[in-house]
Amino acid sequence: MARLKITQTKSYIGSKQNHRDTLRSLGLKKLGDTVVKEDRPEFRGMAKTVRHLVTVEEVD
Repeated sequence: MARLKITQTKSYIGSKQNHRDTLRSLGLKKLGDTVVKEDRPEFRGMAKTVRHLVTVEEVD
């Protein structure tokens, strides 16, 4: 099954509380953090919500 590599590339300072909560739910705490999650609609939706703060890559 495919996996997603999600990396926080921008700071959450000045962003909405909802975006901060989404980053925390993904497991991203600070700039440069990277997590690998299963390619599921839930995680894609969360990444789409904060797409201006993260980069997403597909990993096999």
